[in-house]
Order: sequence, then structure tokens, then C-alpha cells
Amino acid sequence: MKRRQFLSLGVATLAAPAIISRRTVAAEPGAPLPIPDVMEVGPGAGNILSAIKGRAELIPGVESDTLGYGQDYLGPLLRFQRGRTASIDVENRTDDPITAHWHGMHVPGYLDGGPQLAFGPGKTWSPELPVDHPAATLFYHSHVHGRTAEQVYRGLAGMIIIDDPEIDDPLPRDYGVNDFPLIVQDRSFDRSGRLTYDLGMMGRMQGFHGDDVLVNGAIRPKLTVPAGLVRLRLLNASNARIYDFNFTDGRQFHQVASDGGLLPSPAAMVNLRLAPAERAEIIVDFSDQSAIRLVSQNVGSGGMMGGGNNTATLDVMSFDVGDASTSGPVQLPGSLPATVSDLGEPVRTREFILNISSGNMISSMLNNLIGQDRQTMGINGEPYDMSRIDQQVQLGETELWRINADMMTHPFHVHGVSFQVVTMGGRAVNPAEIGWKDVVHVEGPTEILLQFDKPATIDTPFMYHCHILEHEDAEMMGQFTVG
Repeated sequence: MKRRQFLSLGVATLAAPAIISRRTVAAEPGAPLPIPDVMEVGPGAGNILSAIKGRAELIPGVESDTLGYGQDYLGPLLRFQRGRTASIDVENRTDDPITAHWHGMHVPGYLDGGPQLAFGPGKTWSPELPVDHPAATLFYHSHVHGRTAEQVYRGLAGMIIIDDPEIDDPLPRDYGVNDFPLIVQDRSFDRSGRLTYDLGMMGRMQGFHGDDVLVNGAIRPKLTVPAGLVRLRLLNASNARIYDFNFTDGRQFHQVASDGGLLPSPAAMVNLRLAPAERAEIIVDFSDQSAIRLVSQNVGSGGMMGGGNNTATLDVMSFDVGDASTSGPVQLPGSLPATVSDLGEPVRTREFILNISSGNMISSMLNNLIGQDRQTMGINGEPYDMSRIDQQVQLGETELWRINADMMTHPFHVHGVSFQVVTMGGRAVNPAEIGWKDVVHVEGPTEILLQFDKPATIDTPFMYHCHILEHEDAEMMGQFTVG
């Protein structure tokens, strides 16, 4: 019997059927989409990002205990400009250590905001970020080891937009008019409508999956868009859920950017799959003025414990179309100001296996069932150790990393660099079609090509890890230096 099949049978034997108590407070869809305020972050003083405890009405009329950067839940949209230093003061006004990790940014390790840089209540971290990154949609969030999942779930996260004044962006870019951030998360609520984070055994092993989909902190909201081309910046900020986005009328749209920035040319598609922490910018033509909904197929976790995929549809948000068009572009260009450059031949190859249960699986499951211990996970058979450097990389060299998993699929993230995907599931892919990435969904043997040009020391190394946040907290992470 294969190990995967054995685990499915073991969990079926150990786990009693779940009894779901539905809440008595309704979560009505259709509230207007909240548009995050913008914080333009430059070299001067006065840019303050305060992590605070909040009381947010995620369900109207019911307050939940939340966290946020400068607000009750989530944070402002941070706007950086390439070539300018971004000076920012991150204050900790919560009760626990926090960080601010600039997910996807090319900065040295001492500015990255990883777990080694956690700082306690009442403290302030004041990094000066040299913005050396192409125009892109990035992600920021707390990254305290063992607490990342709950802190992000409670709201310590937000979106970053990097602008590049050296390029002529031919796409819609009037923020809040024809260019919209969509931070997509799944969350659960108790019977009274309060936000809840109860992991249980399955949540620990497969990552937490919520019952409701929020966009920018609102449950299944509505957005009124102009009749024309609209840019949607999609960020999967869920702890573990994979989305397969499409529109209810089956309309075609075009992807114009991935994690690390613009694609060389728009890519036509009718559905778009994003794993946790992946981003994509898409252009949707609303000139027909049809009211439609954005939905997602409910994608499973690759079959672990019988999880598999199922065909249930998740409502994400709806769109109404106004009468007026905007002064933005009326048609998509055939090409975009981006290229996937030649990184050259790799000087070495490294192998990574993402492991679930490097110890006794059944014992771990029993401990989880009775509320003891947490699921053992790791990479290459080793759980994360903050005092151990797992890899030493040479500055400026190109490497090939081969990643695979022994149980289920995982979104694999590397700090401090954007990479090119060479193969996925053992099949060759065209890196130009996928674009620059910092997260890759590992569903079978996967190869990525990386060139490291930012240093990281023993004291403040870079991380590589699964971006299912519960897995990251449960030790599926390693760290490396660049020098």
C-alpha cells in the first residue's frame, strides 16, 4: 500500500465526521468593495506603519478581534517607486512580536523582514528600502516563526505596488477607477458571526480553509467598474486555499503580469489558478456592460488524506458596469515592456523535498486529535531551526533548484529573488509565458532557475519555505545566506 493511501485510511479511521454548526448571523454579499488607502512611501520621514489590535466588523453588526497595519484589519496599499529609497517606520502596538516582510522585494537580508527580524511590543523597526525591482504587485505581511499563520489570518497583511518611472505602462493605471487591488482571503466565523481560527487536525495538516471568501476585507463584495478595459491586481492572501478564478459568463481575459512584474505580452485565458501568495494582474474588458461574478473552483490539496479536488464553486465578488468609460487605453497592446532575461547556465543544482511527518505519522495524528503537539514537517528531512544555515549561496551565481514533495502539493517561496520556472510536474515550460516568479506551485517535480544579487548574512538569512502558512509555522522552512 502506498504511503498516501495509508494516510487516507489512517485519517478516516481516526477522525470522526465533522459536525458543522452554521452561524445564526447572515453574511450578506454585495457590499461595496473597500479600496485600500494608498501610502506613497519615499525617502522622507513620516511613513508610519503601525501594527495594531483592532475590532473589525467583517460581518456587519458583529465585531471580531483582529489585527491590522494602521487600521482594524489589513493595511494600506504601499506604493514604492523604483530607484527611490522607501523609508518606513514599522511600529508594534500589539501584544506579541511581529515583523513586516516585503514579500517579493529584492532587498538584502537585513531589510527582508523575515523571522530573524521579529521585534516586540512597543518597539519600532525603521528600514530604508532601496527599491530595485521592476514594476510589480507585491505582498507584505508579518513573518514571525510559529505565529505567521494566525497573525496573517487576523489581518497583518497588505499589498505593495512598485512603479517604474523608466517604463511607459500601456495598461489601465488610474487607481480606484480602472486599476483595482483585490486581496482575496478565505475566513471562518462562529455562530455569532465573529472571526474564528480553529485549526484542528485537518487544518494543521492541509492548512486552514475558511467558509467565506473576503476581498479587501469584505465578504463577496460588489465593484462598479467603467465600461472598458479594467486592470485587476489579484493577490491570493489566504493561508492555504488555492483558487481557480473565472467569470460566470465564461468570458476571456488577459493576464499581463505575474509575481515579479509584467509579462512580455498579454496571455489570453478563461481561468487563472493562484496558490497562496501568488499574484497576477489581469485585464478584463467590460465594454459590453454585462453584470458578472468572479468565482473560483474549490481546488483541493492534491489528494492528501482524500482531500483531492472537488467541483464546488466559490463566490468571490460581483461586478456592475457604469455607463461611462474612462480615459484609459481602449485596447491591449500586443507586447509589454518586460522581458525574461537569460540567466545563463547554472553553476550548481540543489535538491529540495518538502516533507510532511518526518517522525511517526500515526502518533503525530493522535497527538493532534487530543490537542497535543503539532504536525512534524520539514524540508529534506529536517524541521526548521533558526540557528542553522541550510544553504550557502554565492552572490551573482545562477543555480537550478529542483523541488518535489512527498505527500501533497505546496506553494514554494524563496526570499530575496525572483526566479524563472523551467519545469512543472516534470514537464518543460516556457519561462516567458509564466514570467518572473517568487512562488511556484509544486505539484510534482519542479525546477526553477535563480540568480542571487542581494546579500544575506548568518544573522539575517533569507528563507525558503512552503507558503501554506500552517506548514511554514510547523517547520517546513529553511534558510540560506548569500555572499
